[in-house]
Amino acid sequence: MRRQRITSMLGGLALIAAAALGGAGAAAADGPPAEFGTDWHDPVTAAPPVARPAGPSCRVTLAAAQFRDFTPYQGSYAPPAACGPGDWSTVVLRLDGQVKGRQYDRLGYLTVGGVEILRTSTPEPSPDGITWSVEKDVTRYRDTLRRPQPVEMLIGNVVDDTYTGVIDVKVTLDFYPARAGSGGTGGTGHRAPARGVPDRVLPLGPGTVTTPRNTERVLAEVYATGSGGGCEEFWYLTVPDAAPYSCKATDGPYREVQISVDGRLAGIAAPFPHVWTGGWSNPFLWYVVPAPRAFDVQPVVYDLTPFAALLNDGRPHTVSVSVTGVPAGQSGWSTPANLLLWQDEGRRVVTGALTRAEAGPLTGSSVHTPGTPHRLDTRGGHRLTTSGYLDTSHGRVTTTVTRTLAHTSVHRWTEDENQDALTASWTDRESVTTGRTTTRTDRTYTLDGAVTLGADGRLRTVITMADRAVGTVLRDGRRLSWSRLDDRYTGDASYTSGVPRDQRHAVGTSTERYRLTGATGCYDREIGTEQGVLTVDRHNC
Repeated sequence: MRRQRITSMLGGLALIAAAALGGAGAAAADGPPAEFGTDWHDPVTAAPPVARPAGPSCRVTLAAAQFRDFTPYQGSYAPPAACGPGDWSTVVLRLDGQVKGRQYDRLGYLTVGGVEILRTSTPEPSPDGITWSVEKDVTRYRDTLRRPQPVEMLIGNVVDDTYTGVIDVKVTLDFYPARAGSGGTGGTGHRAPARGVPDRVLPLGPGTVTTPRNTERVLAEVYATGSGGGCEEFWYLTVPDAAPYSCKATDGPYREVQISVDGRLAGIAAPFPHVWTGGWSNPFLWYVVPAPRAFDVQPVVYDLTPFAALLNDGRPHTVSVSVTGVPAGQSGWSTPANLLLWQDEGRRVVTGALTRAEAGPLTGSSVHTPGTPHRLDTRGGHRLTTSGYLDTSHGRVTTTVTRTLAHTSVHRWTEDENQDALTASWTDRESVTTGRTTTRTDRTYTLDGAVTLGADGRLRTVITMADRAVGTVLRDGRRLSWSRLDDRYTGDASYTSGVPRDQRHAVGTSTERYRLTGATGCYDREIGTEQGVLTVDRHNC
């Protein structure tokens, strides 16, 4: 290996194609080329675009920069005066990027007032250059966007005689006011302010945080990524120290993202197994269709409402994030986090109590079986239940959160690692009961891939990834709503390694099918590529 969504208020990003079948590398009348050339289709995913209301909007440029090194862009933001005082119905972030030449995949972030509102990675360019666009619904950060704020953005990059790609990006925000005027397209009328949006958003740094004393709901979001080019970028392939493999971790590949309040475990989650656009030794897999979430680094979300009574005492508290399984003293994970808070308008102080915080044993084992190939079997899991009540202006409300994690994987490799394969699955099941309403979310992530390097220097990667989630909302045991997400990627690409770029004779196919169904409708899009040409783009709903 190269060591180099359920739709909701917390929805993620959508990569927007320049044109459905147009752009660089569009298919010729006689079909795709026999191998990759010096240009290919601009990046595209099958994920749905962000829904925008009809009618007028206001646009603000948040950042415009060229990234050549690790110097962050720093600027300032002011809310648009023409679109109201902040009761917007929708706010949409859009990143437009371009890069050409030779460059690795790079990770980036964007903060406003210290609140991270975007985490993304970049595509690897063609010699002739590519453009791409990413959209994200950022309405949930309305509290931050209501005031002038400092802006910081960084896509860490290296530009030299070999890696020539300068990453040029522009980020804008489109604001849709709650009240639509009569002059815009889409007709007249009234748009309601966004519902379910937090009243306050607080960034979590290394110190303490003090929350409003009338907080009645608390979520934390953590943009957790194993990154930086080291072994934790491919954490799911690490092996115990005793096994003969290039990436070591004392206890093997089990990872868990934990959040604590004043040192007490408050939330657990399975990290998503991100694969960036140069991953698994084969950028030809990802030039046009990235892996799920590669440009959509969705945060892990925890419901910390059972701890609201403790946080409401007016004192500073420590809310910290850690990743279980990372060897002591080893870096490689980034975990920026925000607190999302809802306040009780009818009370200055909301009191209550944490009544239960019970964690089961963190189980896990990695068993190495020597041989040709070597084999590592890993199993792990954890369970946490928290519960607490709040005496609000609308009565006593009890919230109980239960989360259960499980991971299994089989890793096989030869002594020289010229054959390297992984089959892995992660499940993250969560149930949140607040009063009479229960929300259940069952997440499943799978990865099945293999890399082989033949005696002729031909390297081939075959991989399948899936991001699945099923959500159900119940009241008094009766189903109110449901949704089902299935985002699946498959790829098969090969090239001659150890030779100049123009002698690689690379070929590859990739497909992505993104299906989102539920009580509110159906979205189903499938795209496919051959040798960098988009050959399939169809909607099935």
